[in-house]
Amino acid sequence: LFRITPQPGVDPIEASAAIAGESSTATWTVVWTDLLTACDLYRAKAYRVDPVPNVADQYFAYIAYDIDLFEEGSIANLTASIIGNVFGFKAVKALRLEDMRMPVAYLKTFQGPATGLIVERERMDKFGRPFLGATVKPKLGLSGKNYGRVVYEGLKGGLDFLKDDENINSQPFMRWRERFLYSMEGVNKASASAGEIKGHYLNVTAATMEDMYERAEFSKEVGSIICMIDLVIGYTAIQSMAIWARKHDMILHLHRAGNSTYSRQKNHGMNFRVICKWMRMAGVDHIHAGTVVGKLEGDPLMIKGFYNTLLESDTDINLPQGLFFAQNWASLRKVVPVASGGI
Repeated sequence: LFRITPQPGVDPIEASAAIAGESSTATWTVVWTDLLTACDLYRAKAYRVDPVPNVADQYFAYIAYDIDLFEEGSIANLTASIIGNVFGFKAVKALRLEDMRMPVAYLKTFQGPATGLIVERERMDKFGRPFLGATVKPKLGLSGKNYGRVVYEGLKGGLDFLKDDENINSQPFMRWRERFLYSMEGVNKASASAGEIKGHYLNVTAATMEDMYERAEFSKEVGSIICMIDLVIGYTAIQSMAIWARKHDMILHLHRAGNSTYSRQKNHGMNFRVICKWMRMAGVDHIHAGTVVGKLEGDPLMIKGFYNTLLESDTDINLPQGLFFAQNWASLRKVVPVASGGI
């Protein structure tokens, strides 16, 4: 489902058809090679166009794609088709991807979360209440030893988790190996003192996949139950880390760093609920999903829609929450939504 704002003088049905064509088989002109292709089968179809209620010159365009247009188990290929070229299309002034429904047959080609909500609760041995977490502050500038001290104090004070922030990687003031060692010293000391399982999200985000694998392997070796990545590493890297996490029995947390660059504008970009769906397919166990209070923007019903997308086995159409399609999740495990931005 796209929210389309056509250029002045452009018919919304024509704009919708152009979006469907550009994201499937069509191009900017007629080509003779169309005769060599089953275009009627592979061309996307814009099958419904509705005006957006109470908003002038905006339309909801419903577009259907044949499942054979997509490589199995690849978020990168899915996004290359759905959001690849169309957002710069001249026929539209603005374009926003609001929601998607994936067929069960397509969902079955993705691994989904390796751990999921239920197994994580079993692993933590904590039931009947939310997990309580916090982020180390200041996020930048602490030495490794002082960073570990903050981890210990927070966990000793009653937190289940502490976490690295999105931009703490391996800077001159504290290299990643030093941070991992001091953080896990704090985790182990607090766990022994409290007599319960605790954790710290060790951010393994790095410049290359080789560096991320090295950091993730080290986090496992020092006894961490959870590691963390940022959304900005890209869909292929996220899927690669999710496969690694499943193979090594690690909980994988995803910080949604960078999402507001394309999700905050109401008429252009992409709604975060679509990211929630893609990340559940990719296989992360946690994702920042916002909160109604705190420092970050968020509408109560919209946030509820994000949480339902991550937690429900079947989601129904719920227009106030922004859920335009019913979705059967094909037994993919649930993702733990993290109330980010402060509660």
